[in-house]
Amino acid sequence: MAIRTLSTREVYRNPWLRLREDAIERNNGAQGIYSVVDKQDCAIILPIDGDHIWLVEQYRYTIGERALELPQGGWEADNVDPEALARGELKEETGLTAGRMTELPWMWIAYGFVQQRQHVFVAEELVPGTHERDEEESDMEIVRLPIAVFEQKLRNGEIRDVCTLAAWAGYRLWRTI
Repeated sequence: MAIRTLSTREVYRNPWLRLREDAIERNNGAQGIYSVVDKQDCAIILPIDGDHIWLVEQYRYTIGERALELPQGGWEADNVDPEALARGELKEETGLTAGRMTELPWMWIAYGFVQQRQHVFVAEELVPGTHERDEEESDMEIVRLPIAVFEQKLRNGEIRDVCTLAAWAGYRLWRTI
């Protein structure tokens, strides 16, 4: 192993994450500290409706602005079925129910400091319904865009969410297979 863990201690915990600090030794013998955020798996959903895609827009406290992104999120539980999670997040945020879900390869989110997998699903055969948002999502708005407009927003930097960009790139590559 390139890095060996000497000891670990929990620095902080809340229902959404755990922050730990690990004393480490690198393969060259140098010792140091590595901080790691542990989070449960999450899902990101590409709700595709013909030549349109559904997105959500909400205020993101950490950046101090509203952000347009694909529906995504996680539950504060371990060992959640990824498809159930994706279906739940889609319904919660948009009210949409998918007749067909296709799982794409999952991705690590910011693995330089976070241990969290993001499962990627394409949702099709969409049926509208009532959303079931959490309290912190009360300002969320649903946006349906032509895919060409969505891609233009990615190209010109209007959409800066790395998970949305990565999921779309993965989807486009998958479509070429």
